[in-house]
Amino acid sequence: MGSLIPPPNVSTSNDKVGSVHFHPNGRHVGVCRVNSKAIDLYYVRSTAESFKKRQRRLRRRREKEGKAAAAAGGKVVEDTTSKKSKKRGILDDASSDEDENEKGGDTTTPLDAVEKSILENASLSPDTIKAGDEFEYRGTIRATHKIRGFAFAPSTHKGVIQVVCALATNALEVHSLSKSKTDDDDDEDKKKNKEAIVSFQTEKQSTLDMYGHPTGIRSIALSSDDALACTVSKNMAKVWNVVNRSCIRSLTLTSSSSGSKKSAAVSYYGLCAAFLPGNTHFIVGTREGHILIIDIASGDIIYTEKDAHDGAVWALDLRRPTAEQETMSLVTGSADKSVKFWDIERQDEDEGHPGHPMVVHARTLQMTDDVVAVRYSNASDPTKRLVFVSTLDSTVKVFFDDTLRFFLSLYGHKLPALAVDASDDDTILASGGADKTIKIWGLDFGDTHRTLHGHSDSITDIRFVRRTHNFFSSSKDGTVRYWDGDRFDQILLLNGHTAEVNCLGMSHTGGFVLSGGMDRQIRVWERTKDIVFLQEERERELEQIFDKVDGGKGGESTSALLRRRDDDGEEDNDGEEQPHSEAAVKRSLLSVSSGDRIMEAIETADQEIKDIATFNRSQEDKLEKDRKQRMPNPLLLGFEPPQYILWILRSVKSAELEQSLMVLPFGHMERLIHYLIILLRSGRGVEICSKVAVFLIKTHQSQ
Repeated sequence: MGSLIPPPNVSTSNDKVGSVHFHPNGRHVGVCRVNSKAIDLYYVRSTAESFKKRQRRLRRRREKEGKAAAAAGGKVVEDTTSKKSKKRGILDDASSDEDENEKGGDTTTPLDAVEKSILENASLSPDTIKAGDEFEYRGTIRATHKIRGFAFAPSTHKGVIQVVCALATNALEVHSLSKSKTDDDDDEDKKKNKEAIVSFQTEKQSTLDMYGHPTGIRSIALSSDDALACTVSKNMAKVWNVVNRSCIRSLTLTSSSSGSKKSAAVSYYGLCAAFLPGNTHFIVGTREGHILIIDIASGDIIYTEKDAHDGAVWALDLRRPTAEQETMSLVTGSADKSVKFWDIERQDEDEGHPGHPMVVHARTLQMTDDVVAVRYSNASDPTKRLVFVSTLDSTVKVFFDDTLRFFLSLYGHKLPALAVDASDDDTILASGGADKTIKIWGLDFGDTHRTLHGHSDSITDIRFVRRTHNFFSSSKDGTVRYWDGDRFDQILLLNGHTAEVNCLGMSHTGGFVLSGGMDRQIRVWERTKDIVFLQEERERELEQIFDKVDGGKGGESTSALLRRRDDDGEEDNDGEEQPHSEAAVKRSLLSVSSGDRIMEAIETADQEIKDIATFNRSQEDKLEKDRKQRMPNPLLLGFEPPQYILWILRSVKSAELEQSLMVLPFGHMERLIHYLIILLRSGRGVEICSKVAVFLIKTHQSQ
């Protein structure tokens, strides 16, 4: 068939083809290239149409060759039956060839360089039906951004092709390809024959960009009644209805939203957000150092505190009004090494939006390094309320809110703590850092209760569940984990995101948690009444890790491999019975730990035997009175090396014994059989030694 090349007057990309889709009727096909904004549409000709196009192409080719020879002064030879012509590739589009043939236009123009290269490098016979004979170029759809995928949509109008494009900005565009007929008034012959020039035009019909962020989500905030959620990203903020998962309002973070027409529009990059009391406004901190207050009803930026910080506003938190302190306060942490406190007040009549909230600078706390996270404690007493500040020096500093007096300095992270949060009773503080660890601190003396490991990348956010010591953590490894802050155990591992998770939003009732990340997804995790068994969750996670490692090596997982062997066992053995092991193949946490204990026992016993032999050789040349008595190894608990191996084997649960033996390397297995022989000869532990020996022989008989 050859290659399918668009007409020379159509500009296309040289990138490789990313996707090809056919229309449901099979008469149209679309071709989209990688990192391209265009889709080339072709019409698929029928067999009869392809044959006619081939005949016209051959006739047109012979005419071109003859006229080219006549123009060069050679003899024109009209050979209508010869097929021994020079091989060539695809010619121009069918419409251009037919138009030139019917118009009788001048065809003495020599072929351009592109056509000559195609003719010289073509390997197909000119008499075969080629790609240009079966496919006719109809048009090119051009989107506003790079296309990630496309599909043909059903159309209600006859002769109209609709294409839905998924863009890199997380938006959808619907384009149409329609046929338009225009009569050429200058050609009297065509008027008499009632012929028309058929052309195709593309048009963008609609755009769906309200749902979904165009870039990664940087922050999530929940309203006080958990009915609304606000998410911010680069130049965009969206308000969602949590109940029906619908987008209520999509707002562009630009200066033009505030109604200023004189100055040019400036875009803002949102980094953090929070709802104001009343849930009618929310506040956003930007990378440019501004603080924005947005009215949800109108969708306008009703107040802008420009240059609130000299650097990016990485974090902000609200202090809710209490009975002792009715005023609201906002704290912001920035890359300009400062923590600023703001009072939230109402705008006066002389302001641009009277009655709407605004912020007024109250205090400043200067730090020695950039601030990456800041959080209020949950105490209602103003004298006991604390402010937690995490800086780039990998420490978390604690201050009193009323006097900004220094209280504690929590150090232990190897890299900066990117997220901090305190429990409701202010007894413990959890911090997650770029060192992939979570530390739980006691707020009485600043001591470290425990360091939790589990994430494989930096922790980006931490949120405590109300009225509990349980908390959620998100990480750049694309997972969300649920932890018990009292027992220091991981409860759940939540997978689903395809990229790093940046933020969490915890409901006030603890019924659900929201997570957002760089994959532009907002996932809702709801609490169920199912009982979670921690041991089963650990084993399931460990099995997934093992299967992932096995699959990464290009092979099957252990369980899949053994299932396939069981299915094909009868055919491979041809009816002959061969010994095989029925041992469990799933590696659990207990089996791996028990296998490690057995390996350590074998290595300790071997080392003890070597030490005894070395000591005996050193005492051979000495007199009996000068010989010393060797002190036994305390790790053997007073046992001889074979007896110590027997004691270790008896300490392993019978249900985990076979799985633990499967973990042993071949070298350790040989040493274990050596000790089993010694024990069986001495008559010690005959039952368990026989069981272990038979299992090892059955398992490793082919080695």
